[in-house]
This record gives sequence, structure tokens and C-alpha cells, in this order.
Amino acid sequence: MSTTTIPSSLSFKPSFPPTKLQPLRPQFRRNLIGFSFSPKTPTFSPWKRFAVNDNKESNNGDVLTGLDEAEKEARGNSTMPERFRYLAKEVPSPPVRWPWLVVLAFLVYAWRAVLFELSNWKNGAFAIIRFVGYVLKYAFAVVYQFIGSPITFSIRCMEDLFYTIRACYSWIIHNAPVTDLTTIIVLASIVLAIAEATVPNSINDQHNVLTVSGLIGYAAVRGYISELFFWTLLVGVYAFSKFVKKRDDVAAAMPVAAVLAGVGEPWVRALVIISYTALAIYQYSKTPPEGKKVGEVETRQMRLPIPLLLAAFAIGLRVAAKWVGYRHLTWMTR
Repeated sequence: MSTTTIPSSLSFKPSFPPTKLQPLRPQFRRNLIGFSFSPKTPTFSPWKRFAVNDNKESNNGDVLTGLDEAEKEARGNSTMPERFRYLAKEVPSPPVRWPWLVVLAFLVYAWRAVLFELSNWKNGAFAIIRFVGYVLKYAFAVVYQFIGSPITFSIRCMEDLFYTIRACYSWIIHNAPVTDLTTIIVLASIVLAIAEATVPNSINDQHNVLTVSGLIGYAAVRGYISELFFWTLLVGVYAFSKFVKKRDDVAAAMPVAAVLAGVGEPWVRALVIISYTALAIYQYSKTPPEGKKVGEVETRQMRLPIPLLLAAFAIGLRVAAKWVGYRHLTWMTR
């Protein structure tokens, strides 16, 4: 049997490339993280936030351009291809506000003692105010016990005066006799003119007496006083002017003559005007010339008698009320 001999030059020996182990030496950039590595000791740098391997710096530089540091930190270790990373930008989530409610609840819980004290202070202040009110009420009751009657009487007088004025106004608007008031003004003015011509300044000197005489005549016309009492008052007015004020006959009789000429019967009016005119002529004839000149020089500005002024005012109100058709001047009578 023949044998095949394999030459030694054709022997098969598996050979492997020489393997040389290299130590792993990662290289880090010192521009993104807070800790920087060096061959000696790690140091902390407050200006660094993240680290990226230098081996990938050339590949990631173009893709991560334009992204902020937060996105770089979030996407630094992503497995998404670099060319699609710019499409994965996240939408910022809305801010969470419900934790403020928890904080507010804790604040209220912490301030419960303060709120309780504030409520106590409020109750105390209200109690003090109520006490002061009670004291003031008691003081008013004590004072009113002594001056209550005069105050009540004054209030009632004011109320009666108000209702009287309202009644007079209503009577003037609805029932004022314009013709009679005009006659009274004319006849009384005749008497006053005669007296002023005879005795100058007699109207100004007896302004108050003329007012009282006018009130007496108004009371007699309205029926507030009797006829006998009316004549008695007229005699009293004449006596006051004659004996108290020391007036002459014409000046003393002027208020009484004016009232009788204004509110008397027709025959009384005629008699009074004729008699008073004769008395004035007689006294004027007795006056010396020197007294006449002095009287003319001392004549002052005449003041209108209040009764005649009120009568003229009543006529104006009545005429105005009729003219406007009771639209504006009847508000107090409604």
C-alpha cells in the first residue's frame, strides 16, 4: 500500500493577527458639564452643564446647531438618527397651578390662630360701639326728661305754622278775591296818602302799628274774632298811638281809618274816608308854615306797609295761577 506524504511546506497553521490591547481613555470636552476630567484630579466648574464625547463632536456639530442647551442635554443620549433629531422638538407643558391651592390651604391652617384673634378683636370693637350707643341713649333720655316738653312744643308750633302757611297758600290759589283785595289796597292807600300829606313820615313812624291793624282786619274778615272784639281792638290801637306814642289826631287815627276803609261796609268806608279827610284838612290848616317846610325837608324814603304788600302778593299769585292753568303753583295743595 502506498502512502501519500504531505510536504512540510504545505502544512496548515491557523494564524491570527497580533492583537494589542489599548487602554480605554475616554476624552471629554470641557465645555458642557459641571465637572471636568483631567489626568490629574476632577475639578468643578460652575459654567459647564453637559459633556459630549469628542469622537462624535464632528458628527453632532451640524445637527445640534441652533438648539439650546436644554435640548442638547435632553437629546444627547438619544438613539434617533442625527438627521431626524430636529423634528423631535417637544412642546412645553402648561404651568401647573394647583400646587398654589395646597400652599393656600397650609397658609390658612397656619394662620388659624391669627384669624381667630382678629374675629375676637372685631367682636370686641362691636361690643364697645354698642356700649357707647347705650350710654348715648341713656344721656339723651336724661336730657329729654328736662327739656323734652319745650322741644315737643316747639316742634308742634313749627308743624302748625307749616300747615297754616299751606292752608293760606291753598286759599289764595283757589279762592283769593282779586277784586276785593284790589279795592282794599286802593282805599287803604287813599287813607295813607292823606295821612302822609298831612303828617310827613307818619307811615314810617307807625310801621308796626299798621301791621297789627292789618292782622286785626284780616282776623275780622275771616271770622276769627267777633265784631265787638274787633271794635275794641281798634279803640285800643288808637289809644296806644294817641296816649302812649304821643301822636297827633291824624297820625293816631291813620291805622284805624285804613282798616275800616279796607274791610268795612260800603257806607262805613265812605264815612271813614270823608271824616278822615276833613280831620286832615282841619289839622293841616292849623299847622304853621314853618312846620310845613320842616316836614317837607325831613321826609324819608317810605316803607310799604306789610298788609298791603301781602295783599298785592296774593293778587299776583292768584292771577299767575289762573294764567298757568294750575300747573306749577298748586303743588302744595295736592
